[in-house]
Amino acid sequence: MKKSRAFALLPVALLFGITLSACGDDDDSSSGSSSGSTSATGITDSDKKQVIETYANIAHTAYSDSLASAKELDTSIDTFLADPNDATQQAAKDAWIAARADYLPTEVFRFYGGPIDNSENGPEGLLNAWPMDEAYVDYVEGNPNAGIINNPETFPEITETLLLSQNEQGGEENISTGYHAIEFLLWGQDLSPDGPGARPASDFTTGPNAERRRSYLDISSDLLLRHLQQVVMEWAPGDDNNYRATFTTKDSDEALRNIFRGMGALSQGELAGERMFVAYESGDQEDEHSCFSDNTKADLIGNAKGIRMIYFGRYANIEGPGITDLVATVNPELDAGLRRQLDTGVAQLEAIPAPFDQQIIAPVESPGKQAILAAVEMLEAQGDIIVSAAAALGLTINIEI
Repeated sequence: MKKSRAFALLPVALLFGITLSACGDDDDSSSGSSSGSTSATGITDSDKKQVIETYANIAHTAYSDSLASAKELDTSIDTFLADPNDATQQAAKDAWIAARADYLPTEVFRFYGGPIDNSENGPEGLLNAWPMDEAYVDYVEGNPNAGIINNPETFPEITETLLLSQNEQGGEENISTGYHAIEFLLWGQDLSPDGPGARPASDFTTGPNAERRRSYLDISSDLLLRHLQQVVMEWAPGDDNNYRATFTTKDSDEALRNIFRGMGALSQGELAGERMFVAYESGDQEDEHSCFSDNTKADLIGNAKGIRMIYFGRYANIEGPGITDLVATVNPELDAGLRRQLDTGVAQLEAIPAPFDQQIIAPVESPGKQAILAAVEMLEAQGDIIVSAAAALGLTINIEI
């Protein structure tokens, strides 16, 4: 769901005191696109290819880690469904939070029609669509018969085909699969002023339509694995026919534009805008990202760390060269400013008091709400600096989403 936002920021150069002038241009003659040639920026195509290869290695490793933690989540859910009780339910919740920690940094690989979000078969909308109308899936306060689970007349059997066909059917908030559907089934609605949802384990034993609810959770977890596996395979090395093979052999500048767009669009449009400023402006707890588990702050930090890992070219046992090496070659001051900014952005998100939903409903002058606004402005400015960093390499990008 897209919501409008509008607020003024100081010019980035005034905010951060760094030079944003580009040291390249958009002319093909300065892009250095032929292998081994040196462009007007002093960067060879071989230099660019090394950065692109680092990016592809990080994508495959990060998605592989996400798949591994999703498998642990699936195992925990199976254990819970075999014996629903408070302890097994809590273990499944803990596994969900761990799986989210691995998934959120991978969102930097979105926004350019890659394997996660291409219009043909990208599974992003089935993995992480949001915001979610929980009444589309199960009962909510004041409506015990809400949702697919409680409507056996229309949906006689809970199946994989059904859940896939119903995702976003009739509206963007009609989410039936993915992390947030699983989150809602584990936690239930967040009706607490100072904690997450508190769905009882009995919903899966003696509650109305308990067996259908168990099937729904089981199938949702299985689908999560399938969709993550799909993306892992597309970024796997050694396959001449997958997305990675195309990405790493395409024109280097085109690949770099995609990388910069992923960083900039996540920073400014998605993270600062959709996930933070919309909630800040509305003051509505339904607008926070992981509203059932109160995991939103960790989500935001994970996104910001994903942007930083790509710029630095570092993740797990992978280390560079990264985008920073290219930018530093043409504009060391701009590179140093963006490196500081990426660290500051993470730090400002970490400084927001938890839980996030209590900060957005607080008075505008409250420390928590002011911390959110400060982080939003920082991330908006960061998006502008990312655009300038791309321009320094002679690349023009659009980071609107």
